[in-house]
Amino acid sequence: MRLILLGAPGAGKGTQANFIKEKYNIPQISTGDMLRAAIKAGTELGLAAKKVMDAGGLVSDDIMIGLVKNRLKESDCQNGYLFDGFPRTIAQADAMKDAGIDVDYVLEINVPDEFIVERMSGRRSHPGSGRVYHITNNPPKVDNVDDLTGEPLIQRDDDKEDIVKQRLSVYHNQTEVLLGYYNQWAQSGLPGAPKYRRISGIGPVEEIREAAFAALSA
Repeated sequence: MRLILLGAPGAGKGTQANFIKEKYNIPQISTGDMLRAAIKAGTELGLAAKKVMDAGGLVSDDIMIGLVKNRLKESDCQNGYLFDGFPRTIAQADAMKDAGIDVDYVLEINVPDEFIVERMSGRRSHPGSGRVYHITNNPPKVDNVDDLTGEPLIQRDDDKEDIVKQRLSVYHNQTEVLLGYYNQWAQSGLPGAPKYRRISGIGPVEEIREAAFAALSA
C-alpha cells in the first residue's frame, strides 16, 4: 500500500494515518523527520539542507525528493508507505512523478471549513498530561478545568479561530490544487496512475476509519 493522504489541516488526517499505518504495516513518511535525521547524520543532502535552512531559506524540491528517495530504500518501506503533508505543491507532485516514486492510492479526507474551524477552535488541552477536550463535543466536567487534576485548560495558539482560518487560507491557496491534479491523473488511465478516493471526515472516528479502509480496498 503506497498512498498519499490529502485534506485540509484539521480534517483528521493524522488520526486516520495511524489506523492505516497499523492495518497495512507501513511507515508514515514525514519530511520534517527526514530533514532532521539527514542533518543529524551529516549526509550530503542533510548538509545541503542545513546550509539553506541556516540562511533562512526553504529547502528545494530537489533536496526533498532526494531525501524521500533515500527514505523509501529503507527496509520498513518494503510493504509500502504513507505520505501525509507531502507533496504540498504541484511542483513537488511533478518531481515525485519524475523521480518514479510510485503511488497506488490518493485518499482525500473532505471536511468543510466551518466544521474544521468549529472542531479546532473548540479544543482545550491540559498542558501537563496532553489530555484534550472540546467545549461542545467532549467538554470537561467543569468549564476550562481538567477533570483529573483540577488545573486550568489552555487553548493552543494554533487552535485559535483566526490562526485556523489563516491555515485554511494557505491550504486553499497552495495545496488544494493537488486534489484536481491527482483526480485528473487517476482518470487519465495512464500507466502508473494512482486510484483517487474521497471520503467524508465528518462523523465518529471509527466510521471514518471504516470508510477509509473500504476506499483503499476498492
